[in-house]
Amino acid sequence: MPLYALEDLDDALDVTRGFLTPVDRSVWVKLAVVAFFIGGPGANANSVQYTVGGDGNGGVPPGEPIPGLGADLWLVVAAAVAVALVVALAFAVVGSVMEFVFVESLRTETVTVRRYWSRYWRQGLRLFGFRLVVGLFVLGSVLLLSAPLLLSLFGVGGLDGAFPVVLLVVLVPLFVVLALVAGLVNGFTTVFVVPVMMLRGGGVLAGWRRLWPTVVAHWTQYLAYAVVSFLLSILGGVLVGVVTVVAAVVLLIPFGLLFALGIGALAVAEPVGIGVLVVVGVAFGVTLLAVAALVQVPVQTYLRYYALMVLGDVDADLDLVAEQRAAVRSAGPSGESV
Repeated sequence: MPLYALEDLDDALDVTRGFLTPVDRSVWVKLAVVAFFIGGPGANANSVQYTVGGDGNGGVPPGEPIPGLGADLWLVVAAAVAVALVVALAFAVVGSVMEFVFVESLRTETVTVRRYWSRYWRQGLRLFGFRLVVGLFVLGSVLLLSAPLLLSLFGVGGLDGAFPVVLLVVLVPLFVVLALVAGLVNGFTTVFVVPVMMLRGGGVLAGWRRLWPTVVAHWTQYLAYAVVSFLLSILGGVLVGVVTVVAAVVLLIPFGLLFALGIGALAVAEPVGIGVLVVVGVAFGVTLLAVAALVQVPVQTYLRYYALMVLGDVDADLDLVAEQRAAVRSAGPSGESV
């Protein structure tokens, strides 16, 4: 039996080309909006580093309040964190529904966000709930496994000095396994279970119950897909990143001139200059986000068509793109029917 993860690479490219060309600005803009919410290649998370310890100088003794941080400031910080959390959750909810909008757009080759949203928003909420549970499980597992290490680093419990090193050696493989399992579950849920939910209705768990027998029976196919898809995602991320950086450099020319005008306006009227700088900065950021979203359209489309092609080849009953598959496979090298 051939490996569909390799066989479908060219077919997915042909289907993607057929859907996105000739270029229709309306279709691309709508897909860019969807791609912005579903993320994927090019959507990088910010990394935060934490440092523990110090030389003991300039620190704040335990139990004493940090000087200069009054109650009002803590309220502002708490409000900012709450707003950020609400925005992140809202973004995640919209992104979950957009997964269904995206797949339906690829299946029908017609992009109608409002119609598909009204059709699939309930299943999108179920997908959001599943993702939230998985995320909380991973976070809780990390905190639970890291608790002894954190306690030892802070000198709590009278643990031996070599204990943190030994514990770290044990925890690193566990974290790697946890990340791999969570990544596979989330990834397979997005690219395989979502189509099953669209075909058969029901929630995420029902979709997994339908998908799981095919995973067990054809595990080599899904393993090959996981490896190839991971490599394609890296390649797509690099491509989106490079194009976005080039676009940012090009955009710096006109926006740099406007920024210089804002600097000049500061000398004449400071409020006007500040306003110009803020408007230019916001416009530059929005334009760059729009460019990045547009660049993601062909990458996201190809990766999702690729997953749908593999799923349909493994189990014909779960094929959402049977017509597109038949069209590209009935065409010759020149694109003419044979």
